[in-house]
Amino acid sequence: MIKAGIIGGSGYTGGELIRILLNHPKAQIDFVYSTTRAGKPISSAHQDLLGQTELKFSGEINPKVDVVFLCLGHGNSTSFLNENQFSASTKIIDLSNDFRLQADSNFNGQRFIYGLPELNKSAMQTAEAIANPGCFATAIQLALLPLAKAGLLGDDVHINAVTGSTGAGVGLSDTSHFSWRNNNVSWYKPFTHQHLGEIGESLNSFGNSVGKLMFLPNRGNFTRGILATAYTKYNGNLEDAKKLYNDFYKDAAFTHMSDEELHLKQVVNTNQCHIHLHKHDDILLVTSAIDNLLKGASGQAVQNMNLMFGFPETEGLLLKAGVF
Repeated sequence: MIKAGIIGGSGYTGGELIRILLNHPKAQIDFVYSTTRAGKPISSAHQDLLGQTELKFSGEINPKVDVVFLCLGHGNSTSFLNENQFSASTKIIDLSNDFRLQADSNFNGQRFIYGLPELNKSAMQTAEAIANPGCFATAIQLALLPLAKAGLLGDDVHINAVTGSTGAGVGLSDTSHFSWRNNNVSWYKPFTHQHLGEIGESLNSFGNSVGKLMFLPNRGNFTRGILATAYTKYNGNLEDAKKLYNDFYKDAAFTHMSDEELHLKQVVNTNQCHIHLHKHDDILLVTSAIDNLLKGASGQAVQNMNLMFGFPETEGLLLKAGVF
């Protein structure tokens, strides 16, 4: 059993991480650190964990844990690590955007590997620190990586993706409370979303030409999940495209091709990404679906932990969706 620490465990990603690790056969939660809830039961923030754990939030960290997960707001992981030292053997998995870009990946003598297993699995298996990808970034990269590797993204790519309200975090805002979000759909950050940087770096990592990414994110009137559609010019036939994707993901533990059109319920509450291809004239439409809190955050973080410690990649993550 490895010992895990969680920094910032009162939010959505922290709660999902606690839920997964409580049921992980090879990991034990050593502490869940919170500056505002120290001494209070975990279930005071995560009522779905009532009766499942006697753990309480801690006001102190154990610097000698085997792995620490940083579930902090963007920009806060850097300051936390500057103020708190962990042992040289402690592996770090950061769920913020502080270390995702190559320019930010080296920090205090430690290199953060970008933690998308379908792209960087071999490097992650020997990594000491990992930058967990963003939720939109995960869905969009998994939709486009096979085309990027094959050099088939030279034309502009149009991307439209809708996310649930949990993607905005646990804090309240004008666009996240029920009376605004319910029965409503809207776009935000058109063509400028912060995940475009990490998406671009991954797609360009194969050394092939990549066209302009025109990404329009949308807020959906549901709580969990991301459904992303991306389309670009493609001169091949649909069967060739399917073979390209099946070959790329043949060893992927959680990314699977579907011959049927996708819907969110088949992936919500799982660590799965499902992908579907559709061709119209000279346009290839790629649809991907994930749970933003699991494959887009905490589930992928545990998947990365499994790789770092040599556990089976699916350990603790064989979760089933509820489609009815």
